[in-house]
Amino acid sequence: MKKLILFTVAGSLVGFFYYYFIGCNNSCAITSSPINSTTYGAALGFILGFPTEK
Repeated sequence: MKKLILFTVAGSLVGFFYYYFIGCNNSCAITSSPINSTTYGAALGFILGFPTEK
C-alpha cells in the first residue's frame, strides 16, 4: 500500500514538473493545463505502483 501511494504522489509531481518545465501553451491536450498533466502523471504512477503477483 505504501508503494502505491508513493508511486502515485511521485507520478503527480513528475506530471506537474513536466508541465512547468516542458509543457506547451494551448495546443497539447495533456500538458496545456497543470491539472491535466498532474492527473495524467498520478495515473501513470498508480499503474506503475500497482502490486503484481510474484
